[in-house]
Amino acid sequence: MEHVGLALDERADGADTDDLGTLGHPLSKHTPFYIGFFGGLGALLAFFLGSALLSVSSYLVLIVVAMFLAAGLNPAVEFFMRRDMRRSYAVVVVIAFVLVAVTLFVLAIVPVITDQVAAITLNAPGWLDQLQSNKQIQHFDEKYDLISRAKDYVANGDFASGVFGGVLGVGLAVLSALANTFIIVVLTLYFLSSRTTTKEAIYRLAPASRRDRVTKLGDQVLRSVGGYVSGAFIVAMCAGITSLIFLFIVGLGEYAVALAFVVALLDVIPMIGATIGAVVVTAIGFATDPSIGIACVIFYVVYQQLENYVIYPRVMSRAVDIPGSVTVIAALIGAGLLGVVGALLAIPTAAAILMLTREIFIRRQDAR
Repeated sequence: MEHVGLALDERADGADTDDLGTLGHPLSKHTPFYIGFFGGLGALLAFFLGSALLSVSSYLVLIVVAMFLAAGLNPAVEFFMRRDMRRSYAVVVVIAFVLVAVTLFVLAIVPVITDQVAAITLNAPGWLDQLQSNKQIQHFDEKYDLISRAKDYVANGDFASGVFGGVLGVGLAVLSALANTFIIVVLTLYFLSSRTTTKEAIYRLAPASRRDRVTKLGDQVLRSVGGYVSGAFIVAMCAGITSLIFLFIVGLGEYAVALAFVVALLDVIPMIGATIGAVVVTAIGFATDPSIGIACVIFYVVYQQLENYVIYPRVMSRAVDIPGSVTVIAALIGAGLLGVVGALLAIPTAAAILMLTREIFIRRQDAR
């Protein structure tokens, strides 16, 4: 009976094999269908990830800004740590000091700036009247009606409404700025407090045989970024304070605080920031009195040479080591990608990339 059962099973298997055919070879991975199908899936996945990154790009910018601010504040944290203070306490002290300083600065400076901007707006039509005495300006005014349009725009006083799209737009812009500031402060606090553990976690991703070198290179990059952020703040403060003193001396004390604040704020922007601030102050100087305008030209030409060849090299000597041409290219690329924020972050980023290229790629090429 067992032999009969085996025979029946073999007959059944043979029948199934004859009816369904033999098993074929697996589908080749080099066929157009296979390549096209999985290539299409890869393209769709890449498009989805790219769209997701674009949708959160504004938050990524805030994260990057917070990381750079944390790197810039870290030297102050380490200063307190060298005085036998725990890192968590040092972070709280530094953040509290920064918040108090910014709050006091805003409370002290905003009313003054508001009054002085109002005075500039009030006097601007008179400055435009003075421009009409120039024959070339008269020619352009007769042809294009520039002076009257500028007067109407300045006298109207609806700058904020025109820029932001009404009172609701101004309110939303203020709320958005406050929300972004809060996010940056929280992220900066987190990055400062967890800096050591975050670094160690990232460095452990490197192979054990190369971890020591990766750690040293990473620490050098962080020191460079922190030094640049701190140095840029010091250079901008020098520009603002010297401009404030000069404007009081030269006779523009009515607008000194507002204009000095503008100069310090613009001086942070690489390449063109200092020049734009000088042009703004000089234009108001010429509109007030030609002799004051000439004094502004002389002062800012001399000061920018002093800043470029004395202040900036001394402040940045331990922070970044980057050629001037690379600075210009990096600032242009950063401004094209992320605007003013990109221009601010471009130089330390370029310095870090250049240092890694020298230490890794160039040394490897020289060893061959």
